Formats: sequence, structure tokens, C-alpha cells
Amino acid sequence: MVGIILIFALLYVGVMNPDYVTFSKNVFIPVTNVCRNRCHYCGFRRDPDGAEAYLMTPDQVRTLLNKGASSNCTEALFTFGEPSELIHDALAGIGYLNLIEYVADLCRMAIAHGLLPHTNAGVLSYDDFKALKPLNASMGLMLETIASVAAHKDSPSKSPRERLRVMEDAGRLRIPFTTGILVGIGETHEDRLNSLMAIRELHPRYGHIQEVIIQPFVPKQNTPMFNCEPPSTGEMQETIALARRILPPEVAIQVPPNLMSPNLSVPYGASDLGGISPVTIDYITPENEWPALETLGSCVRLRERLPVYPHFVLDKWYGAETEELINKYADEDGFRKC
Repeated sequence: MVGIILIFALLYVGVMNPDYVTFSKNVFIPVTNVCRNRCHYCGFRRDPDGAEAYLMTPDQVRTLLNKGASSNCTEALFTFGEPSELIHDALAGIGYLNLIEYVADLCRMAIAHGLLPHTNAGVLSYDDFKALKPLNASMGLMLETIASVAAHKDSPSKSPRERLRVMEDAGRLRIPFTTGILVGIGETHEDRLNSLMAIRELHPRYGHIQEVIIQPFVPKQNTPMFNCEPPSTGEMQETIALARRILPPEVAIQVPPNLMSPNLSVPYGASDLGGISPVTIDYITPENEWPALETLGSCVRLRERLPVYPHFVLDKWYGAETEELINKYADEDGFRKC
């Protein structure tokens, strides 16, 4: 069945041969690994009282920002779980009332280091988005799936309705936004189709979706889904082709190159590789190293972008506090200056 669907998707999409594939150069900053969710596939989260739980201090973040700035990065990717009140005492210990207040200061620190913040902050309120918008070039939240899956039964903020609400709030605030789906977490082909349709239906209202990530499930040790099979190459290619067919042409399809080779994803509709870091690992899937840019460049022609996509740069859809840096880094077409 997968093969038949893939054939029909490819008949529509055609074999892709883009002039270039985009990426951004970033430093990955995992602010905290404490999270109220217990997704059955996640190897990143920790309980607040666990030995490996942490909240990065300002000095630790500053060290990473220095490394990113000295390595010619333009993006500071801030990501974390959804700790809610679980890290209240840790935040109080460094002088903050809540995580959004702290992350806002970290974004200011990134800008001072010459890096453009892109914050993946989980489920936020409208007011939280409003507070972070001026300090971010773009923001993001994975939809993951529109379906109710067993992998999310212990994850209160993985409600599809709530995540769509967050994505809509970002649109109302004119925030360039990254979202995506996870493939292989117990959803069906129809669920993937419905998830992509939900994104497609939301985008025209605000025009704010800049890219959709098609990310494969990767089994992690010491998680309930460790023995589950990841999606096959064919399933991924089918989903990439489906996404390219369903989503508007201005919305890029991103497939991380440390999880799937561009040789396998680009011909089926992928046009972006996401953030690639020369200084930090992918903390969500640390077992999958970033390929070197030289290696990727032998597969596809690369073109570097900023964390905010070129058409949003030209339309000035970015946080006011990032404008000076964007003017410094962007060429006349909105890409990274050579």
C-alpha cells in the first residue's frame, strides 16, 4: 500500500531537482531538560529531582553563544521541555520568576552576541508569545500529529487542539513559524494526511508558516518505545512527497540531514535541511551527528539562510529587536550574505 501511495504522490510532485537546498548555521541551546510531558519516544526529558536534570545558567548559555558567534553562526536555537512550575526553585535561585522571563533575557544575550534567536518553547500563552516576539527572528512548535496516540497518553500538552491554538496565536502575532510532524509514533497514513491538512488550512489565515519539518521517530534507549521500529525510508519519502503536494509552495519542507540523507529526501520534495551546528550536538537525537557541510555540499547545492526565511526578511516579519542583525546578515534576496 505504501508503495502505491508513493507512486501516486511522485506522479503529482515529479522528481524534485531544486536549484539549491537551504540551511541555517546555528548553536543549539537546550535551556532545560525538565518537562511535564512523558512522551514515550523522548530520551531528552528528565524529572526535576533526577540526577541528570538541569537548568542552564546564564554563564553556561554565554559560553555556547560565544562558541556560536566565533564559528560564524547566525542562529541561537533555544529549546526546552515544558517544565511549568517544576523548575520554579531553580529559576528563583538565579533571580527569575518564570521561564519566559528568563528566556527573554537569554534572547537579549544572544542578540548582544550577534546571534538571532529562534525559540522552540512548547505550548505558550498568547501573552508569552507577545513577550518573546520582539526578541526572536522566528519561533516554532511541532504539531507532531493531529491524532490521539498512545505515545502521548502521559503528555498533557500534546493535545492537537491546544497545539493548533498555539500555532494560530503565532499567526495572529505575525511570527514566522516552524512546525512539523513526527513520523512513526503510532499514527496512521491517514493521520499524517490529516496533520498536514490541518497545517495547510491554518496557513492561509495568517501566512506565517515558513517551514514544515518531516521528522522520523528514532528509538531511544530507556524509553517505552525503544523496541519500536522507526519508519522505513519508503514511508518517509511517501510523507515528504505528500507534504509537498499538500502544502503551499511558499512553505518549505525540512528534513534534518542527520536523520535522513538529502540524497533520499530532496528528490521527494525536501527543500531545507534545518539548523546545522558546527559547535553543538543535536541534543534531541545526540546519537545522530550532524554531517559536515562539505559532505552535504557534495550531495546538493547549499544556500545558507537565516532562521527567518527570505520572504519574511523582505516583508520585515521578524522581532523588532532583531532588525539590526538581520540587516547586517541578509543579502538583497533575504538569504545570508556570502
